[in-house]
Amino acid sequence: MADLGFARLDLDRAVRTGDPEVVFGAGKTPEQISAALARLCQAHPTRAVLATRVGEEARARCRETLPGADIDDVGRTVTLGPLPAPRGRVAVVCAGTSDLPVARECATTVAVFGAEPDLVVDVGVAGLHRLLAERDRIAAADAVIAIAGMEAALPTVLGGLCGAPLIALPTSVGYGWHLDGLTAFLTMVNSCAPGVVTVNIDNGFGAGVAAARVARQSVRS
Repeated sequence: MADLGFARLDLDRAVRTGDPEVVFGAGKTPEQISAALARLCQAHPTRAVLATRVGEEARARCRETLPGADIDDVGRTVTLGPLPAPRGRVAVVCAGTSDLPVARECATTVAVFGAEPDLVVDVGVAGLHRLLAERDRIAAADAVIAIAGMEAALPTVLGGLCGAPLIALPTSVGYGWHLDGLTAFLTMVNSCAPGVVTVNIDNGFGAGVAAARVARQSVRS
C-alpha cells in the first residue's frame, strides 16, 4: 500500500487480480489525480495505469506533469505507461455518435486491461443495414460490448446475430423522458436475447474490465 495522505493506493492488486488499481477521477483535484497516477506508474513501470472520469482541468494538469501520458478528451481518460500485449479481441459496438464518450472510456479500459479493443461506431438499429454490414467483424470477437441509449435495442439484436459473450452497456442518451439512462437500462436488463448481461448506466469502465477479462481467458493456452 502507498499512503498519499488523500488516498491509500492498493499496490498489490495486480498480484491478486492481474490488473493494477485504477484512479476514479470524479471528485478528486487535478493534483490528486496526477499524483496518484504517477505513484501507480512508479509501482507498475512495465504496464499502463489508468485514470477515468478525468475532468478538463485535471487532464490539463496531467499533460503538464506526466510526460508521455495518453489523454483522451472524449473518453475523459488518462493512461500512463506501456499497454500490455493484447490477448483476445473485444468488439466495442456503439449505437450512435452521442454514445462515444462512454464507448471511448470503454475501449481504453479494454486496452489497459490487456485485450484488443475494436471500436465499431454508429451502428444503431434505426439503420439496421449499418449493423448488418459489420456483423461478421463483430461476431469474430472474443467478447462484445453493446452500447446504446434511446430505446437501447442494440444488445438484443446483436444477441440474435452472434454468439460471443455480450455485455450490454446503457447510456444516459435520449430524447424526452429517458430518465437519465434508466429507460435504456431497463430495456437491456429485460432483453429476450440469451447470453446478454447488463452493467450500470454509463459504466464504460466496468464493461471494459469484464470484457477484457473474458477475452483474455478465451485465448489462454
